[in-house]
Amino acid sequence: MSPGTPAAEHRQRNQPPGVPPLALTGERTLPDVPAENYWFRRHLAVYGWIAPRCEGLDVVDLACGEGYGTATLAEQASSVVGVDANPEAHEHARLKYSRPGVRFVRELLERFGEPCDAVVFLQTLEHVQNPGEVLAHIHDLLRPGGVAYVSTPNVLTLAPSGAERSDNPWHVREYRADEFCALCAEAFSQVELLGLFHARRLRAHELALRFGWDRIHQRLGVTKPFYDRFTPAISERDFVLRQESKGAELDRSLDLLAVLRP
Repeated sequence: MSPGTPAAEHRQRNQPPGVPPLALTGERTLPDVPAENYWFRRHLAVYGWIAPRCEGLDVVDLACGEGYGTATLAEQASSVVGVDANPEAHEHARLKYSRPGVRFVRELLERFGEPCDAVVFLQTLEHVQNPGEVLAHIHDLLRPGGVAYVSTPNVLTLAPSGAERSDNPWHVREYRADEFCALCAEAFSQVELLGLFHARRLRAHELALRFGWDRIHQRLGVTKPFYDRFTPAISERDFVLRQESKGAELDRSLDLLAVLRP
């Protein structure tokens, strides 16, 4: 979710007929906005990892936003319900991702009560005032043997160096790995924590920055042309989830994904 992105300058492009495009507000990410592609692919990479683990299951995608994640889960799941309280996002998702086995419900996540085999709740816990209550509610939605997938950005890599938190005005609280793990453990007996990291071209870009790429592209005057091509070319394969991540390695992750079982 990109803080400070002007909504009037960034709207979705090339939407299907009859589907109203959404504008970026910084509260959620969107597909079909070239300048937002990094954040969209970063989120989609996690949905793509979860989807095959939901094969044949009844899944709830809480705070589903634009609906792209719900549609990704539906490629493997038996059924998926996308839940979001925002009226514009709900209408957009309902029209854009209409297909068998997919349903969208406009409701506050705390009020949604349909039991399921898996709950997916990505990049939203940092937005809520009552995270413990939300996780307890997710626990109660699960049928016996169910699993929840909950992610949040890692404040250690999201916030500027030396700052306690990022400047995203939509975030109520941001978490370190140990804080996130402890919070999840209050509601779930089994907590497995994974880290999301850059891979492929984004890893190469990281290394280039270490060797002074920021100074070079500014000096050459190619910043805008380079990133106008580089950012839209980023794909889900430029991110990787590491299951073996722990300790200091998790502290270097971009996002934290908890796999939770009652």
